[in-house]
Amino acid sequence: MKKTIFSSIAISLASCFMFLYSAHAAKFANQFVEFELPPQWQCNLEGAEWVCQNAIESKKREAIIVLAAKLKGDQDSLDQYLTYVKKPKSYTSIHGKPITSAPKHATTVDINSHPWVDALHLDSEIPDFYTRYLATVKADIGVLVTYSINKNKYKEYSSDFEIMIKTLKVFRKPGGINVAPSDKNLLQNPIPPNVLQDTVFQPPAEGGSDVAEPKKAKSTSDEMLFYIILAVALVVLFIIWRRRRS
Repeated sequence: MKKTIFSSIAISLASCFMFLYSAHAAKFANQFVEFELPPQWQCNLEGAEWVCQNAIESKKREAIIVLAAKLKGDQDSLDQYLTYVKKPKSYTSIHGKPITSAPKHATTVDINSHPWVDALHLDSEIPDFYTRYLATVKADIGVLVTYSINKNKYKEYSSDFEIMIKTLKVFRKPGGINVAPSDKNLLQNPIPPNVLQDTVFQPPAEGGSDVAEPKKAKSTSDEMLFYIILAVALVVLFIIWRRRRS
């Protein structure tokens, strides 16, 4: 009897959690994919790619999603994508250090009745970040979605990313668009006919990709203000201490 009660409570709590997540999660959709974003995440168009990050400034450097698509070329196929992600990626960091990624797994999976190449690397796009690659072809396009997480935050973000991957859908109607997002700006990214090396995969940028603009260092005036406030606070504390002694 107790087990039944506890099971019912657990199921109810799980249902409440999923309801709350659904209530706060937002669906992202553009010309070629859609998926659920975690709460407080947003996506912006940067050139021919979509970049999604947490809207909270302090969390922007912890994780990032990048989406890209191109018209299919000779190197756009699941077999060639799989061969590519099985290999380590090499580049030079901003400090001049050579970095070679560590592939963790690479396979083909089915997501919402469509085949995708699924791979995980460490240090492949950004130093000290895990990057999950999801790549596929649909009709006349190749599609790549990368999910990158700081390795120290991997456990914290992994459940959110699993939900995004489970809700990932790809679509394409030659000569048209078969998705109607509420934000018309989502449709403004042209699918380029060519990407470097004629594939959706691009070599890492020199120094690796960046997650967000680095925070500006505190200015000298800010530091001076801090020390003035600290000095005033110490004087006030000293006066209070003297009065209590009297």
